[in-house]
Amino acid sequence: MKAITEPGASGANVSREPLPPLELFDSARSWRMVAATFVALFAVYGVAYSFGAFFKPMAAEFGARRGATSAVFSITVLVWCVLGPVTGHLSDRFGPRIVVATGAIGMGVGLALTSMINRLWLGYLSYGLGVGVGVACAYVPMVAVVGGWFLRRRNTALGIAVAGIGFGTVCGAPIAAELIDHLGWRATYLMFAIASTMILLACAWMVERPPVHVTVSRVQLRDALRSPAFGFLYASSVMVSIVIFVPFVYLPSFAHDHGASEFASAALVGIIGGASVAGRMGLGSMADRAGVVRLYQASFLVLALSYGLWLAAASYPMMVIFAIVMGAGYGGYVALSPAVVAHMFGTQRMGTMLGALYTSGGIGAMVGPPMVGVIIDRTGSYRVAIAAALVVAMASFALLMPLRRYEALKMRQEPNP
Repeated sequence: MKAITEPGASGANVSREPLPPLELFDSARSWRMVAATFVALFAVYGVAYSFGAFFKPMAAEFGARRGATSAVFSITVLVWCVLGPVTGHLSDRFGPRIVVATGAIGMGVGLALTSMINRLWLGYLSYGLGVGVGVACAYVPMVAVVGGWFLRRRNTALGIAVAGIGFGTVCGAPIAAELIDHLGWRATYLMFAIASTMILLACAWMVERPPVHVTVSRVQLRDALRSPAFGFLYASSVMVSIVIFVPFVYLPSFAHDHGASEFASAALVGIIGGASVAGRMGLGSMADRAGVVRLYQASFLVLALSYGLWLAAASYPMMVIFAIVMGAGYGGYVALSPAVVAHMFGTQRMGTMLGALYTSGGIGAMVGPPMVGVIIDRTGSYRVAIAAALVVAMASFALLMPLRRYEALKMRQEPNP
């Protein structure tokens, strides 16, 4: 069959492949991609978001302050966010299998090396690069794969796929805390290295490049990245990323300082993950029937208001309530981000578009946890830092308010079928 051409956004013809059979989309094969993505994200984020359980034993062994120790996590997030456009582009060009397999090796080696470090700054390299590469090679390529295998149930499929992050968060921190208590943090990282490598290699074997889409995006990549709509999405994501990683690093130590046990403190991160599962799956499904942009904005508002609950928390039950509300808003944000990108800009080059958006998380992560650590070290209190996080989170919600205007403009410009 000959390739089909259509006029692009600039008027030039855009070539595409022959249309695939419609039965390929939303098929059993498509749902297999959802399962592989769920498991891969469970593994990489279960490791990454368990860092709060390692925070205190690592800081104690190396005699490091909070800001210096939290930088291990911040550098990790920066690496996976900066590499997102690279791994997304490589997956678009060469397929996801080799990219995910590379992430499996990188993560395993990084965690194994972290188990042997004798200075904290070495963890910036081993953990930061290893886990950062692992997450970058799993998240953007595999989420883009799911987006490309679905037409009718795309938002639901994406919500289920990224729920793997929530389940990983539920399991990762408590498992890490229990293993650290019995084996120490070094042996725990070695076990995580073996498990994550095996899981990711299995997912790489399962994943397949999506079929060519039956719709061609009329928005060129360069134009999309320069558009005001993408600018508001990006700025809002930067702001929310400043605060969103703070509980994963500091909530366990905050709870422990207020009398909770080590396991109960680490379990709060798991509660965030459990609540985020409901947010990811529930809002992803609702987005198939309701406005995806409106739900995205609501997730940011819930996330921002949750920090008011943390600010007022004086007991463990209040911390649990904060973790539930924060997790629900965070889950909606993660689940709906790829759906909003697909809705606003189409699914052509979705891996590259998502990767570009997720670089915002690296900026926020490099600012948020270290800044909070400095505030706590200098004031001796968490409250000032939590209040600052509340203000920043509300600003991230405000930056999304103009987005519906650009959504309406996009809908008016689309041709009628």
